[in-house]
Amino acid sequence: MSVHPLRAVDPVIQAKTHLAAAHRLAVFHDLEEGIDNHFTVTVPGREDQYLILPFGFHWSEARASDMIVFEESGKTLEGEGVVELSAQCIHAPIHRICGARVVLHTHQTWAVALNMLQDNRVLPASQTAAFVHGRIAYDDTYTGTADTLEEGERLAGVLGKVGGEKRNRKHTVFMKNHGVLVTGDTVAEAYRRIYKLERICRAQVLAMSTGKPLKVLTDDIVAQVQAPPENDRHSRTERDRLFFEAMMRILDRELPGYAD
Repeated sequence: MSVHPLRAVDPVIQAKTHLAAAHRLAVFHDLEEGIDNHFTVTVPGREDQYLILPFGFHWSEARASDMIVFEESGKTLEGEGVVELSAQCIHAPIHRICGARVVLHTHQTWAVALNMLQDNRVLPASQTAAFVHGRIAYDDTYTGTADTLEEGERLAGVLGKVGGEKRNRKHTVFMKNHGVLVTGDTVAEAYRRIYKLERICRAQVLAMSTGKPLKVLTDDIVAQVQAPPENDRHSRTERDRLFFEAMMRILDRELPGYAD
């Protein structure tokens, strides 16, 4: 299997390319709402500037060259276009306060369906769900649309610091009556998380719709699932990279142009 050519490039170009690919993949995987919702990446080498697709582009047409750089005030520093207000207000504080390099926010169908329930907790009732058990923070109070930086700071408080022991930290926020927000160190890591999260939510909602009790895994089994096997040939980081490169190869075939 050939190595995807977009791995060994300038880090800023790679960040823009991967961000454009993530937008198009979100369309391919039915995670998007047209021009709404938002994905951001901290500009490599900076801590206070962020890449985003300017508001008004459909996610299926996202290209690396379209990405703009903005700061927390909302000012566009590079590129043409502007950052949407809620993207500025949600993402910039989470990048700054939590130390997240990548922040993905969507209103994806199955996650929103679960978030519409009074009890919206993700249950470790499958192997895939076991991987995210204990890694999700829950914001149980919908406060309306995000139009101030204070709302982003509030959400950052729900998520908490992203730094520290990676295996024990939270990386996802369930936003009651709203959507989900996923963080990661790389676009590959964050996108794989949000992709799998939708499938976890879909499986749980479908299982709940039978009206029969769910078989929840024990804490011991969850811990065993989350612990990397000593003889595993692929680290979690390597799995994220391989996953995202495979997805980009699908885009190269089905929806090319994201790297332009």
